This record gives sequence, structure tokens and C-alpha cells, in this order.
Amino acid sequence: MKITNLIENTEGIPGCAYAHGLSFYVETKRHKLLMDLGPSEQTLRNADHLGIDPAQVDTVILSHGHYDHSGGILPFWQRNQKAAIYMQRTAVLAYFAEDRNDSGETDYRYIGIDPEILKLPNVKYIDGDHRLDEELALFTMSGDSHEIPFTNKRLKVQNEDRFEPDRFGHEHFLVISENGKTVLLSGCAHNGITNIMEEYVRKFGAEPDIAISGFHLTKKADYTDGELEEIRQMAEKLMAYHTKYYTCHCTGLPAYGIMKEMMGDKLAYVHSGESVQV
Repeated sequence: MKITNLIENTEGIPGCAYAHGLSFYVETKRHKLLMDLGPSEQTLRNADHLGIDPAQVDTVILSHGHYDHSGGILPFWQRNQKAAIYMQRTAVLAYFAEDRNDSGETDYRYIGIDPEILKLPNVKYIDGDHRLDEELALFTMSGDSHEIPFTNKRLKVQNEDRFEPDRFGHEHFLVISENGKTVLLSGCAHNGITNIMEEYVRKFGAEPDIAISGFHLTKKADYTDGELEEIRQMAEKLMAYHTKYYTCHCTGLPAYGIMKEMMGDKLAYVHSGESVQV
């Protein structure tokens, strides 16, 4: 199994664009699949540069309903109309980020998917957990009682004229099984990577061999003491599993540095265009 990061926030393979967003290309014995398609058609240009043919993809998984993971779907569809595109039904809702303008007032910025995606005939909506075949399964969190990372508090969902906290029911996670190995593939882990790991063990009865995900810990301002402690506690909890972790995108290099110092060889960063061989 080979997993290639087609695009993320940091420079990697020479000639590959890097941008705020995420897309993984995965080749297994039975599938050529994409999990997310990054923010734009740059994802497809990177695929071409790496010798990956989007027309050969048979399955697309949208990890959650945000633009930086879905912006390449419409350009992809121009080159591949046969691949099924799986998303949670609630991924179509209106998602926003709460920002502060120069005057200190609250602005709400739309971060959901392009509504034109919903018109594509090969979009398949699912509700909760779903097994695609012997190799591929999707799972969601069982409830919303768990604590989510501090960086998610500014993310909202629109309900009529109100902006309410997003509890990320639109987020699901891909499990790939091949040759006795299991890989947990996530997008941003908005539900919290430690919560997701616990849910995986509850549902699958074992730990994944590899987990690949953004951890959604990046922020523009400096971390508070409480936030630094939360990052360290996350690293400690992850180290309790035998799993090897790869991260990228929304983790942010400062948070990655803190976790890497604690986790050593159990954690690595996969940059734009780089691959993980399982």
C-alpha cells in the first residue's frame, strides 16, 4: 500500500505546489482512491507531476465538509466522471469560521463546500458508519460528548439565522486493511485525534498500525500555557498506542515540533508530494 500526500501546507517534493488544504492518494491491491482533493485544481497538477493519473481513481472520500478538502472535486470531475464520491449527508450544511475584523467585530466566513458539487451524479451520501468492501471502511464518532481541540471553538454551522458550534458529525474516517496491516486515514481530526483513536479501538477491537491525519492545532497567535499543556497531553495519549503516526496540514509546525520532541520516531511529518509506504 502506498499513500501519497498530493497537497498540504508545506513544501515537499520539488515541483509540487503546497497550499492550505489536504489530499491523499492511496493505491491498494483493489483500489486507486483519493481522500479529499485539496483546495483547488493545484491538487491535480501535483498528481500529474507525480505521475498519478486522476482518471484511474475509482473512489473518492470527502473527510468532512470544508472547502480546503473539497475545492479540487469539480476539477477532478472534469477528468473522471466514474469514481464514486462518498460524503456524510451532513457535509452539505453551511459551515463557517468565526473571525475578528480590524475593528474587533465578529465576522463569519463561509468555509463549506461548493454547492455545485452536490449536483454531481456520482456523489453518494452516507449516514454514519459504512463499509465499502473488505479493504475499506468508514466510521464516525458515536456521540458528541467528547472534548474537541481548542482550535475548533471558532468553527460554526449555520442554523437558520444562528451560528452554532460545529460538533463535526460530518467528519468520518477511513480504515484501510491490506496484508494484515491497518491504516487509519483522517483529514483534520476535528473530533480530536485521541478521541478518534479511542473510537477506532471500540469499533474495530484493535489499534491501527498507522494513523495519518492533520491534528488541527495550528493558530496564528502564540499558544497559551493551557493550550501547550493540551498539546503535550495529546502526545502522551497517542504514545500509549503501538501505532506509528504521520501528520501534516492543520497540525502546524510549532505544534508538530512539540509533539515530535515527546514522541520521537512514533511521529513523522509528510509534506506535499511525499509518500508513506505500508
